[in-house]
Amino acid sequence: MTRAPSVKLIVEQDAARLAFAGEWTLDAGARLEAESARALQSLEGRPATLDLSALDGLDTAGAWILSRMLADIEASGLSASFEGARPEHATLLREARYRESDPTEIAPHGPASLLADMGESVWLAGRDVLSSLDFIGRIVAVAAKSLVRPRRWRLTSTVYHLEQMGLRGAPLILMINFFVGAIVAQQGIVQLARFGASSLTVDLVAILTLRELGVMLTAIMVAGRSGSAITAELGAMNMREELDALRVMALDPLEALVLPRLTALVIALPLLTFLGDLAALTGGMVIAWGFGDVSPHQFWAELQYPVSVTRFLSGIAKAPFMALAIGVIASLEGFAVQGSAESLGRRVTASVVKSIFTVILLDGAFAMFYAAVRF
Repeated sequence: MTRAPSVKLIVEQDAARLAFAGEWTLDAGARLEAESARALQSLEGRPATLDLSALDGLDTAGAWILSRMLADIEASGLSASFEGARPEHATLLREARYRESDPTEIAPHGPASLLADMGESVWLAGRDVLSSLDFIGRIVAVAAKSLVRPRRWRLTSTVYHLEQMGLRGAPLILMINFFVGAIVAQQGIVQLARFGASSLTVDLVAILTLRELGVMLTAIMVAGRSGSAITAELGAMNMREELDALRVMALDPLEALVLPRLTALVIALPLLTFLGDLAALTGGMVIAWGFGDVSPHQFWAELQYPVSVTRFLSGIAKAPFMALAIGVIASLEGFAVQGSAESLGRRVTASVVKSIFTVILLDGAFAMFYAAVRF
């Protein structure tokens, strides 16, 4: 039969001993509060020792109330300590101890706080860049070890992720690029007709698709689909301590998890870009046939001038670099997930946003490079 929670005051010269007994558990919540309040009033300014040797049971609620009593006594300027706690009770008191929350300071508003936020954002961006460079270096080292020892290469995992990122992502890429190519062609026909140059719509669609739109749209869609999946998978494994389990088994998470995903992404994105280019050109052909009276045969014949190996390679060459950036950012954000669902959602969002931003930056850098070398 369980005993009700109780506290007995024992006065010892200038000190007091509070002897706790019974079940200090959540079932007696109201009784716990009443007994603790009565015990605090009975001290009457004397230092106290909280004797827990006669406790029958203790759970998180009881441990929190006991630690709060200790904190209240110490806050009044008196000394207090626990005594006689069993090992399991001592552990519970330590883990569930009472913590007084600090009041949240309201951040000041104004030019100074705006500049501070801007400075912090720049510092965080610089830290992310350095972390990415360090991560790329570690990936290169792991890839070099796998090349030296081909048996360490996880071919099955690479093929699986190549199927998930490439083959299963192809329908979405084809659909998006088809409609974008159709929109570009429709707008080109409408706007160029004002100058009597509707025939240049073919050139417009071809050049925009091959050099810019095809690879950039594909990379953005891959960042939203595959990049977020990488972050969510690695983040969930980090939350469940599976990454630590791999390290305990002498397996490197970079070699076992990240390298196959990065390899598949670097292979899949150029292939998806090629398919996206074909879909965008097909969409432009359909609109040119319906709105511009340009037959499919005439459309493909006029493509011979704007379409060249140089223009095709100028777009495809961006794809591996964009894939590497997406994979590195997604993996870093996945490893940064903490032990909560909120952290996972925040990191997945950050992964997609950072990946899309980096893809656009890389596209701009390539555009400036091509202009400088007249490519």
